[in-house]
Amino acid sequence: MLPFERKVDDFIKTNTLITKGDSVLIGVSGGPDSVALLHYLVQKRNIYNISIRAAHVDHMLRGKDSYNDLLFVQELCKQWNIPCEAIRINIQEKMGALNKGMEETARIYRYRFFQDIMEKYQHNKLLLGHHGDDQIETILMRLTRGSTGKGRAGIPLRRAFANREIIRPLLCVTKKEIEEYCHIHDLSIRIDSSNFEQDYTRNRFRLNVLPFLKKENNHVHEHFQRFSEEILSDEAFLQELTLEKMNKLWNKMKNEVVIEIPSFIEMPLPLQRRGIQLILNYLYNENPSFVTAVHTDDILKLLLSNHPSGRLDLPLGLKVRRSYQQCTFSFIKENQNHTYEMKLSLNSEVDLPNGYCVRFLKGKVTENPSLQDQTCMYLEDIQLPLVIRNKKAGDRMKVKGLNGSKKVKDIFIDEKIPREKRDEWPIVVDQQGDVLWIPKLKKSTYDILPTFEQTCYILQYFKQTFS
Repeated sequence: MLPFERKVDDFIKTNTLITKGDSVLIGVSGGPDSVALLHYLVQKRNIYNISIRAAHVDHMLRGKDSYNDLLFVQELCKQWNIPCEAIRINIQEKMGALNKGMEETARIYRYRFFQDIMEKYQHNKLLLGHHGDDQIETILMRLTRGSTGKGRAGIPLRRAFANREIIRPLLCVTKKEIEEYCHIHDLSIRIDSSNFEQDYTRNRFRLNVLPFLKKENNHVHEHFQRFSEEILSDEAFLQELTLEKMNKLWNKMKNEVVIEIPSFIEMPLPLQRRGIQLILNYLYNENPSFVTAVHTDDILKLLLSNHPSGRLDLPLGLKVRRSYQQCTFSFIKENQNHTYEMKLSLNSEVDLPNGYCVRFLKGKVTENPSLQDQTCMYLEDIQLPLVIRNKKAGDRMKVKGLNGSKKVKDIFIDEKIPREKRDEWPIVVDQQGDVLWIPKLKKSTYDILPTFEQTCYILQYFKQTFS
């Protein structure tokens, strides 16, 4: 028995990759890896008691050569009595629609085709021919790029896919062992000439780095595979712990996440890193491949800084904004500062840009006013009309309980109001421009505690309601 067959047999058995009755779809490019995988399973299909179908995608990137690959796979499957589904997709045309690179676009459309075929014929597993050398290349590329967490693990042995599963039975063997298998069985194969071009990052690792590693240790692929499996196992455990902690301190919205910094930094540092990754995975829809350890470190520095505010700009417009004890991760465009100024008429309500409402009444207080959502003033102390507006440079207020006046700017700072909220925070002034009230923050010296029989001006601040 060839090393290829023995290793793949043991690998499938040890990891329970194939079970009796499986209906498998095999991605076949025509190269030695996928042809060897297809041939191996054709020889073993009665032993495994499985049904087999092949699938091929011509990305139309190499003209006649790639079309000949399609014809080759169709003819091979015909000879081996294997049903085959093939499609031609002009990836260069599709790139513009997705606004992604060539390789990513090809991958998206290839997997879409695989999913369609699996659903059509009710296959429960998709088998792909990635091997041990691919694993080494992938891990090295990701470590070099600065991937974090499970992103360092490389190609997963198995993963969920469209309510089914992707399996990679050849991760236990090398390219050399695959080529030996093809040679012994006299298998015809197609060679993609682009695999030898130094323009592609993976090719540079394959052609320049792998030979050195294999010279140092011929079993290096086994160690990389073990590294990948251990990373994935450890990460699954740490991710579970992290999610349990994060659920207590983050507020998730459609395009935004807000966290409480004190609770976050109480977590152990390994969980903090993974907590940041959870946030990025959520906002980037599980595909933050362009976010590296450098971004994670920058976010940690921002959260651990003694400075009460700070900001970072991440790829694709994700903004990280710290303000005192909160940090916001958001794709929502920041509001441009705009000035508003509205007249407050007696016995009326005014809706504000921040989602709140102010009501101005003249009458008797029927219940005790709340601490910050209502203020009452003597009729004779106030000169109408009242105006509600956002702050202006130089605004000062005679704060109740203090001697003299205080800058409104300093009140915002002392109350730790985030910078982006200060410009829209409402301020009530009278005809003379005197600041009478900053809702939810400070009352002025004009504020009184009236008796229930006393007529006065009443200002109330509350959230708008929508029917």
